Amino acid sequence: MTDRSKYKVLLYSFGTVLLWASSFPLTKVALVHFSAFSVGLLRYLFASALLLVIVSVKRIPIPAARDIPKFFLAGASGFALYMVAFNMGSMTLTSATASILIATGPILTAILARILFKEKLLLVGWISVAIEFLGILILTLWNGAFSVNIGIFWMLLAALCISVYNLCQRSFTAKYTALQTSAYSIFAGTILLLVFLPQTIPTLQTASLQDLLTVAYLGIFPGAVGYMWWTKALSISEKTSDVTNFMFVTPFLAALFGFLIHRETPTVSILVGGVVILLGLFLFQFSRKKNN
Repeated sequence: MTDRSKYKVLLYSFGTVLLWASSFPLTKVALVHFSAFSVGLLRYLFASALLLVIVSVKRIPIPAARDIPKFFLAGASGFALYMVAFNMGSMTLTSATASILIATGPILTAILARILFKEKLLLVGWISVAIEFLGILILTLWNGAFSVNIGIFWMLLAALCISVYNLCQRSFTAKYTALQTSAYSIFAGTILLLVFLPQTIPTLQTASLQDLLTVAYLGIFPGAVGYMWWTKALSISEKTSDVTNFMFVTPFLAALFGFLIHRETPTVSILVGGVVILLGLFLFQFSRKKNN
């Protein structure tokens, strides 16, 4: 892979996690009026609307019939099932526990990529992943908060869903563009999320302009744009882990957005954990340069 491609992977990956991180504090704003399930549906209705316009303008053809079930798998794992699992887990888990379990997503992705795609991750790569996960532990366990209950099953399922979605996108990129794979997956996920439409309509009728603008931003930027960038990064990277490794930075960036939007003062754990996460990420990127 050329240096130009490496920088593109870095920019697309970091740009995506930056957008995803902004969704955490803004989702809290949206949840003041909408339910968690309604927020999920409305986000991807806005994302689908934007992507539908783009697909129509570019006259992009529909996917091959034999690939449609695969896109529904991606839509279920990356959007519909992930959202249900995440919300079920959030009902009974502390935020600390949930953050740790979701942070296993890149690790699960690396393991599955090794099994399915024979992608190798060198020892220094696993060490950097371990350092980044240590940063997550510092972020969430500094004050000793950890809970164990049935919600762990649901949150691990959510992490597994993210891993499956990443691998689905990776497999699509050999045949479809980043726009196609993102759009088809989001369309499929939105169709599956329509089951929550009956409970969403009443709250939509009483929503303020701020409520609508918030879910519109969540759908257009962390949703449509973010997932297009993510798929683009996966399509030009040598290994899936080159991209998914950036997911470890999301909690740190989310904390910074929380300070900017909600004036949530960063704690010592956030600062220390964030530095550790960034050190692990830099080690991972440095190891790639040394091995290329």
